[in-house]
Amino acid sequence: MSRFAWDHNAYYHRTLLRHLPTPCADVLDVGCGAGAFATALAARVPHVDALDRSPEMIAAAQRTVPANVTCVRADFLSDGVVPEGRYDAVFSVTALHHMTLADALPRMAAALRPGGVLAAIALPRTDLPRELPVEFAAFAAQRVFAAVFAVARATSGGDWYAREPAHDEMPVMLDPSLTTRQVRAGATAALPGADVRRLLFWRYLLVWRKPPAG
Repeated sequence: MSRFAWDHNAYYHRTLLRHLPTPCADVLDVGCGAGAFATALAARVPHVDALDRSPEMIAAAQRTVPANVTCVRADFLSDGVVPEGRYDAVFSVTALHHMTLADALPRMAAALRPGGVLAAIALPRTDLPRELPVEFAAFAAQRVFAAVFAVARATSGGDWYAREPAHDEMPVMLDPSLTTRQVRAGATAALPGADVRRLLFWRYLLVWRKPPAG
């Protein structure tokens, strides 16, 4: 792995963490991978359920997450896997584009308590020529950031968005099926009031707050 490679998912963890509601006791991480984001959540909330359908990813997560994270190997879209109305927040990092929005979003919404927050980052399909300016900006910034992070890792000893050891084992979808515009249309149809916006480094952010009871 090149020392200039860096983890775009980890870069956006702080973006997701800004959407943690207050108070927040129970959180679900859908598609937890090797557990990096679940670990970040666990430093801020009492309990995290980390769910992934990949046995390799769950095994990797179990080796790294703290005691207040429960790792579950399961398919989120299977009936009965996630209880309704249990969580103050539901998060997902680059898993939503592996699922059909019409199936995944209502299940995520149902898992939330009234007033709970859904926040997900996933990969969009490139939308050219509309997104050509942001593609050029990402291409240039990617290389600048790679150099900066590599120097920071070499001089400070921190991880500076280095890729996880289990990165190459993660399931990958090379061609996401929906553009950010299409995700926005599907999300607002399923969850009125959902906000979807394109992020610089080949991701989109979806945020929705479940209406309070009554």
